[in-house]
Amino acid sequence: MGPLYHLRLLAERQRSVQESARILKRGGALFASGINRLSYLRDLFRMGPTLASQRVAFHQQYLRNGQLDPEHAPPIGYAHLTTATEFETLFEGKFDKVAFLGVESFTTAWQKIFSGLPAEEAELWLDLVEETGQTPDGLGQSDHFLFVGRKL
Repeated sequence: MGPLYHLRLLAERQRSVQESARILKRGGALFASGINRLSYLRDLFRMGPTLASQRVAFHQQYLRNGQLDPEHAPPIGYAHLTTATEFETLFEGKFDKVAFLGVESFTTAWQKIFSGLPAEEAELWLDLVEETGQTPDGLGQSDHFLFVGRKL
């Protein structure tokens, strides 16, 4: 369930999760990802920090509802970016949580570094990402959330 961010309405996201619960057998595994709402702001700051003054009203609306559009976020277009709490709540009552984590944790802005590391060094860093990705801080720093659940 990667493209949940393309479902802009809460009812659409809820229907998608409900359909997943309907078609999975009891105990079946669900892997679902969401995009952290703060990742858009970090990327905007990196690409065009002077744009904030032109987007004050949009940013206030965006922080309330997570809705992006092609005018403000051309690479992704229409999308719903989420908070960790909002995303995790989507699965309550339908799936037992196996894991909920921030995929990148503290490495989110420096992913390209991994390709140049020796395998042993990369493994040590990935172990730290796995450990910290399940903390509130690791969730907050990650671009992507991953919910792993089992159908009730």
